[in-house]
Amino acid sequence: MSKAKGLLEGKRILVMGVADKHSIAWGIALALKDHGAQLAFTYQAEPRGRIEKNVRRLVGSLGPAEDYPLFACDAREDASIQKVMSNLGGAWKGLDALVHCVAYAGRDDLNRPFSEISREGYKLAMEISAYSLNAVSRAAAPLMRSSGGSIIALTYNAVERAVPGYSAMAAAKAALELGVRYLAAELGPDRIRVNAISAGPIRTLSASAVKGITAIRRWTEVAAPLRENVTPQDVGDTAVYLASGLSRMVTGNIIFVDSGTHVMAAQGGAVEHV
Repeated sequence: MSKAKGLLEGKRILVMGVADKHSIAWGIALALKDHGAQLAFTYQAEPRGRIEKNVRRLVGSLGPAEDYPLFACDAREDASIQKVMSNLGGAWKGLDALVHCVAYAGRDDLNRPFSEISREGYKLAMEISAYSLNAVSRAAAPLMRSSGGSIIALTYNAVERAVPGYSAMAAAKAALELGVRYLAAELGPDRIRVNAISAGPIRTLSASAVKGITAIRRWTEVAAPLRENVTPQDVGDTAVYLASGLSRMVTGNIIFVDSGTHVMAAQGGAVEHV
């Protein structure tokens, strides 16, 4: 997508789920900023504080800390999500777009056959990767209702095909895509649009837990229609479109940014979407 100066000028956008500089969420954030967006971020707090340190360093590279609100958020806790939105509402008085890049499944349950996923592992993947979109949208909607807004999620095409090494997450992404459609229908009267980007295989921190990512990336380079792997910037450019007025009549869609792999009968592995 070519750069249009000021396409997101004045737009207030919350990006949820940055982990490090390789995150798809970070690629999206850079693209949004490049088009003039005002950004805020969340990160997943964890005992060692590694993610917080990474995110603070990245956000600090954008400019003064006071210009980029940063919040810890536990996607499993409604109170934590609501606290983020309350604080953001106090700082910004509104929200124009939200990017949901929140997903997790235990390494063991990712790599087990689907029939052997543990009950707890299945529930955990669903809670963090799928239900969190519902919880976040519910909490963010009041900040968007005055002028409308855009909610953008991330998914992967293992929803439609059996992809080895993606078992628990595939189920969660299927639930997330269903959520996109229902939320689009319910929030549409308030001019709040809800869409998801289905990205191709990208090397990220979370992808390291998935067996087969190297194989599918190699396959993409030789067999996908565009013969090239997708980058976080590619996904970011599509997020710019979805956050902007150019997509004002687009809602309830799953948009593929995958070099065309979704149209092919055979694919070669599994990927990550955080």
